[in-house]
Amino acid sequence: MSFRSSQIPPPESITVHSASRILEIAFPDGTRFRIPFELMRVYSPSAEVQGHGPGQAVLQTGKRQVDIVALEPVGNYAVQPTFSDGHDSGIFTWEYLYFLGARQAELWADYERRLAAAGVDRDAPMPDPAGRACGHH
Repeated sequence: MSFRSSQIPPPESITVHSASRILEIAFPDGTRFRIPFELMRVYSPSAEVQGHGPGQAVLQTGKRQVDIVALEPVGNYAVQPTFSDGHDSGIFTWEYLYFLGARQAELWADYERRLAAAGVDRDAPMPDPAGRACGHH
């Protein structure tokens, strides 16, 4: 899921709704999305989540209650959230946020398929590489 700069202009507004764990983003064309923090965390564009090449993505679990504790601008093309589990390496371009918002249903279905294939629950703690539960990543 790589995205190149395109015609997606900067959003008119971005609102972090902490109580409902939703990022609301409005684009100049009138398109408005409400993207759950969990979806953003599960599909973070960072190498830690996506891996460094095809087939290296790391299935994320235990992110239902994740919050965004900070949201920093990155130039005029993206934002970089810091999640309550410490994850802060994903840079979310306007194009990627538009993609997440527009394809939410498809992305949730894909996530549920990947969970089922791995035999894990969405709320399971993330294992560390040594196989111990790790709530940080």
